[in-house]
Amino acid sequence: MRDIPVYLFLGFLESGKTKFIQETLEDPRFDSGERTLLLVMEEGEENYDHGKFANPSYAVETLDPAEMSEARLASLADKYSSDRIVVEYNGMHLLQEFFDAMPEGWAIAQVMTFFDATTFLAYNKNMRQLTFDKVQYADMVVFNRFKGEYSKEEYHKIVRAMSRRPDIVYEYLGGKAEYDEIVDPLPYDIDAPVITIEDRDYAFFYRDLVEETQKYDAKTVRFKGLVAVDRTLKKGTIVVGRHIMTCCEADIAYSGLVCDGVAGQYKTRDWVEVTARIRVKYHPVYGQKGPVLNAIEVKPTAPPEQELATFY
Repeated sequence: MRDIPVYLFLGFLESGKTKFIQETLEDPRFDSGERTLLLVMEEGEENYDHGKFANPSYAVETLDPAEMSEARLASLADKYSSDRIVVEYNGMHLLQEFFDAMPEGWAIAQVMTFFDATTFLAYNKNMRQLTFDKVQYADMVVFNRFKGEYSKEEYHKIVRAMSRRPDIVYEYLGGKAEYDEIVDPLPYDIDAPVITIEDRDYAFFYRDLVEETQKYDAKTVRFKGLVAVDRTLKKGTIVVGRHIMTCCEADIAYSGLVCDGVAGQYKTRDWVEVTARIRVKYHPVYGQKGPVLNAIEVKPTAPPEQELATFY
């Protein structure tokens, strides 16, 4: 079975998705002769002008997200013998709904998210989960209708708290576009003999460690964490970490690291301060290679003032 690439365009109503997709499908550089299906899952103010598409064979289908299923999506792709799928997704629906309905053989090729800069801060404040949902998988985030008096740092900070993955573009009224070039220094010194992770920085540390594990190999770290143990762990091994909230209470998860060579007895929910050397290697707790802490010192400690780690 061949893979069918899927190009996802995300964002809330009036965020600029339709205009961008129309311009993309008009561009001859996007046309390599593939049979393309455009799935429109949101009814906006703008309509597509099929007559301007670079390839007249491009097909357009409107689909209510409530009617989305693996069988329905597969039948639409088969109907047009599609070589690739372009999706304008409804911003009020979680992306996981689409992922759950994706037929076998469909593969995400690119995810672009669009926001109206004039309403983004309000959306983020009142519907943070939906905003986070549109950013976490994005390869690029575009802020349309950006104004000179807006603070790039404010928009940048919100996106980077959700994901370090996407490029960020600010598109001003009039068409001028600027790429975000703000540098995100880590809130700790990764080259220090002992990398000390403050309580407020655990979420940043854990995410960077997971995303760029290899650069931490052989580094020594010190941080405060919550212990987790069970009967499957051998003597001298614990898991230590923190509960992290990425965007809202619904996504709070315990994010811990395996720690070997621990002297003394600890039980689940004990707070400890760990000083350890990181080795990237296979561990059965992970079921694959990952960052394993080799304990130098583990000692009891008081809980941090704010036990829940966040990016805010």
